[in-house]
Amino acid sequence: MKTSLRFVAYATVTFALLSSLAFGAATINIVNVNAPGEGFNDPTPATPVGGNTGTTIGEQRLIAFQYAANIWGANLNSNVPIYVEASFVPLSCTSTSAVLGSAGTMEVWSDFPGARFSGTWYHVALANKIAGEDLSPGTPGIDGDDIIARFNSSIGTNPNCLTGVGWYYGLDNAHGNDIDLVTVLLHEFAHGLGFSTFVDKNTGANFLGQTDIYARFIRDDTAKKNWFKMKDAERAASAINSRQVVWTGSAVRGAARRTLIPGTPLLKVTSPSAIAGNYDVGAAAFGPPLSSPGVSGAVVLSDDGAGGTTACTPLANAGAIAGNIALVDRGTCTFTVKVKNAQDAGAIGVIVADNAAGSPPAGLGGTDPSITIPSVRITLGAGNTIKAQLGAGVSATLGVDLSVRAGADPQDRPLLFTPNPVQGGSTISHWDTIAFPNQLMEPAINGDLTHSVKPPQDLTFKLLHDIGW
Repeated sequence: MKTSLRFVAYATVTFALLSSLAFGAATINIVNVNAPGEGFNDPTPATPVGGNTGTTIGEQRLIAFQYAANIWGANLNSNVPIYVEASFVPLSCTSTSAVLGSAGTMEVWSDFPGARFSGTWYHVALANKIAGEDLSPGTPGIDGDDIIARFNSSIGTNPNCLTGVGWYYGLDNAHGNDIDLVTVLLHEFAHGLGFSTFVDKNTGANFLGQTDIYARFIRDDTAKKNWFKMKDAERAASAINSRQVVWTGSAVRGAARRTLIPGTPLLKVTSPSAIAGNYDVGAAAFGPPLSSPGVSGAVVLSDDGAGGTTACTPLANAGAIAGNIALVDRGTCTFTVKVKNAQDAGAIGVIVADNAAGSPPAGLGGTDPSITIPSVRITLGAGNTIKAQLGAGVSATLGVDLSVRAGADPQDRPLLFTPNPVQGGSTISHWDTIAFPNQLMEPAINGDLTHSVKPPQDLTFKLLHDIGW
């Protein structure tokens, strides 16, 4: 017996339907549910940009939405139209951070005609595709939509929201320092199409006691067990098992070999033997990329001259740092300042130890073209482990392991994002941040993303193929 559940009830005064250009194998329609004068109906004049011919902000938003929908439509295959209930509304925003938008399925279905797995939840758009019929027919904008998408109208219109940064509504990806709306839309639509799990990441509980199609392809390399075979406590532990949880689908695994580059960034401690081994790192956005065989040397703790180890001022122990790898602590100043001070002291590389618990280590952000040495970030725990052995002499290498692809395990199974602690909707339903080239479905939108959702640039479509698209 087929089972369904409606996730979201969303109503508004008016809506308008923008028909899909329908140049692909699936038709995705954007349903405008904004009120007159708001969001997609904002009459503020705008100059056409980057192939977007709209002459108002609202029109440009709607055109960008449909453009992203058409990219997905060109790659998917379904004879059932997909309806996206869409709006631009004010969302959380400060001068330095903002919620860009969100999207998700309106309903979940299980045990419908054609379902590959019984007792398994599917996103409604995917369930419709597999069943070959609209399992939940209704009126677009009221009760007939498959995906709900809400985006932040404050960006670019409220001067106190992301000061100096706005939406880029062009269709050519020439976004500069602004946020490319089409890229964010491709990301969020993918969640609504199936790139997400319904498992409670904090408790490990399946939604209403059933696994979901996404969770069926999640495996923990440490436990050597797939999520749908785990108990709740096992899934909860796996959700924070950083860089040990992978996607097992054959389509993605095959594509990973054509998409992800060889070379996982790492810190390899070679001595003393008590702490020897590989440590996870977050790579820097500045300076030269890590390479093979990398840079090797003794690890020396930085000295700010007053007992400090943050390297926010010229180092007092430059003589000890010169020719070696500097270990500095996070905090007080930017990462680029720390690394530049260590470089000026003669360091051949820099390790930044986090000052708060959590894993995996995030990357090092910033820009400074004068930095010429590699740098990485490690966890608080790893930093404390290394510091405790400095008296015995610690030697290490900053480099990449060419036998493992960036963002995959040794079997070429891409890593899912499993930070500790759990990060709300980001955990599990994204690729790990260490993937390279940067992927559309990483938890943050990187500025170098293309509008491609397929190999050799991206793995998103292949994951959707694994679950049934």
